[in-house]
Amino acid sequence: MATPIRTANAAANVLELLYPGSFVKLRNQPSDLPPFQLIQCRGGRCWVRQQAWGQQVHWEVEHQRLTTAA
Repeated sequence: MATPIRTANAAANVLELLYPGSFVKLRNQPSDLPPFQLIQCRGGRCWVRQQAWGQQVHWEVEHQRLTTAA
């Protein structure tokens, strides 16, 4: 029988499934900053960019810092 604490910890470790080309936001991102476009994710790291940055400029962030943009 699982305890509620174990269940809560397991749920906290679930990562959101993010698809290349989708738009994401950083956790605690200011509301006036537009969403980032997801380039790819590998090994817990994701590469994102702002559309205004151009195709060759991107930023590497931890997967856990991202959430889908609604």
